[in-house]
Amino acid sequence: MTGNAPSGGPPSGGAPEGRESFRSYYGRPIIKEPTWKVPDVPAYLYLGGMAGGSAVMAVLAQLRGQPRLCRVGRLCAAGGSSASVLALVHDLGRPRRFLNMLRVFKPTSPLSVGSWILAPFSALSGAVAVSELTGFARPLADVAAGCAGVLGPAMTTYTAVLLADTAVPGWHETRRELPFVFAFSSVGAAGSVGTMLAPRAEAGPARRMAVVGSLGELVASRALEHRAGRIAEVYRTGRAGTVLRAARVLAAGCAVGALLARRSGSAAVLAGLCGTAASAATRYGVFEAGRASARDPYYTVVPQREARQAGR
Repeated sequence: MTGNAPSGGPPSGGAPEGRESFRSYYGRPIIKEPTWKVPDVPAYLYLGGMAGGSAVMAVLAQLRGQPRLCRVGRLCAAGGSSASVLALVHDLGRPRRFLNMLRVFKPTSPLSVGSWILAPFSALSGAVAVSELTGFARPLADVAAGCAGVLGPAMTTYTAVLLADTAVPGWHETRRELPFVFAFSSVGAAGSVGTMLAPRAEAGPARRMAVVGSLGELVASRALEHRAGRIAEVYRTGRAGTVLRAARVLAAGCAVGALLARRSGSAAVLAGLCGTAASAATRYGVFEAGRASARDPYYTVVPQREARQAGR
């Protein structure tokens, strides 16, 4: 169908509409592809999640009396959140645009809520890192670290909610599973860094986080693809599919390395590198899958039409 003909239509026999039967008006996209830049936004997604997981790891290490792992977690939380803010500001183009998002707080807006999670988390983590490096105001730093740890879980998931709140099919149609993918990926990233950088005698919590996060990411990613219906195609094909398959291999490598890291320094390094790469690749793969779904009008129109027909 071309010209001003209606877009798409069910094939003969009443079978579910397939790609071969679909044409959009003039073959043009239905929605505008996100203008967010690479590597700014994928880096923002990864760094913020890793920082949130690291803040939680630091609190756990502090409670268990493991100062060196606590130090690693605090510094990673500060470095990751600061770099995440820089990546976001670079994508926005001007720092004022980020500051403008803090002028009001809208509970119904994931963008507003996310800004009010990222800003205080970064400030608290930065203050804790300064104290960690200088020894200044340690009691206050412990309180600030606890507050950052409370915000940590939100840091691991709010970006998934932010993506899912858009009209991009690849993100919106996976809105139930995407936060779990990001949360487990963040836990795995933080745990893998802690496994690699902290002394083996103190890295037990980090190793467990690396294993749980990596295996959880594998399960959640499979669940996302299984429940996504037609949208799963963008997660399995093209550049996104290649990157996400690599992420799954790396996540498995992280889990194996973390299990062996108690007795092997080389395994700890393997777990750290694989876990970091897996988490970053997952964010980039999800980002690319969303962009691919926005470019192809098939993923916008056909699933919506089928959902309406199913509801009749």
